[in-house]
Amino acid sequence: MRAVQVREAGGALELVERDVPQPGRDEALVRVHACGICHSDVFAKEGGYPGVSYPLVPGHEVAGKIESLGEGVQGWEVGQRVGVGWFGGNCAYCEPCRRGDLINCQNMDIPGVTIDGGYADYVVVNARALASIPDDLADQDAAPLMCAGITTYNALRHSGAHGGDVVAVIGLGGLGHLAVQFAVKLGFHTVAIARGAEKGELARKLGAHHYVDSTSEDPANRLSELGGASVVLSTVTSTSAMAAAFGGLAPRGRVVVVGASTEPLPIPPAALIGGSTAIVGHASGSSRDSEDTLSFSVLADVRPMIETLPLEQAAEGYEKMISGDARFRMVLTTGA
Repeated sequence: MRAVQVREAGGALELVERDVPQPGRDEALVRVHACGICHSDVFAKEGGYPGVSYPLVPGHEVAGKIESLGEGVQGWEVGQRVGVGWFGGNCAYCEPCRRGDLINCQNMDIPGVTIDGGYADYVVVNARALASIPDDLADQDAAPLMCAGITTYNALRHSGAHGGDVVAVIGLGGLGHLAVQFAVKLGFHTVAIARGAEKGELARKLGAHHYVDSTSEDPANRLSELGGASVVLSTVTSTSAMAAAFGGLAPRGRVVVVGASTEPLPIPPAALIGGSTAIVGHASGSSRDSEDTLSFSVLADVRPMIETLPLEQAAEGYEKMISGDARFRMVLTTGA
């Protein structure tokens, strides 16, 4: 089979030939049809995540079909359309697993990070990682929903906001353009916040009720004028952008962070007390959460905006993603 691998941290993405792997007990061999390129693939390309070893095939936004099943797998059939995301299957015995918190499994594999992922014709995964893809969803659209989609949809539906509440989304990129669509379809009074007046047209196209150009007006003031935001979902890595919107929270409102950054948040702890506000993070979700995301996307007609490239152009697609030139998710296709 063809696979795109990284030989060492900081190395180049290279196309190689490998033997098709075989599934072990409780595993499935998936024939990859499409695989999204996510910013988190930087962990494979550059290293830095615990448990990364090389050579490594990146990719955790997989859509395809089950090619074969290992011993002991139940509930799945050869030929069934499936997706695989960041959640690589849980151990079922650690404390979080025993409490039903599967995405926080202490022994969870991550496709494309701690095990080989979907930049290939085939990938082997734990059967617990599989999510069924609805018939009405194309592979190239399903792939980005396995990470960018589930991350934003799951964060919003568990945010505590109710229909009609003001919900703001910071950023209109790979995560943000999906978050705005989900927020609108979930019935929230949706405010998109980004840099530049030209992005207002995109925000309205996605269904946002309001657009705030953070280069020309204060996001916190605008949110306060609307009655305050129950939730501010930050899909960007800019901590200054999060801080700029924080003052627009309603009492007991919260900033939910899904855009990963290592920069400290410039918000004084005292600012949390007056309105009993909060800053929280949200991980993506389990394979069941992925199925919910895919099903809701079909029901509500939410789709990612994508650019596709053949597998052999993975390096080009990765560079377009990392430079910010992708509009808005890059997806590799295998021709299957």
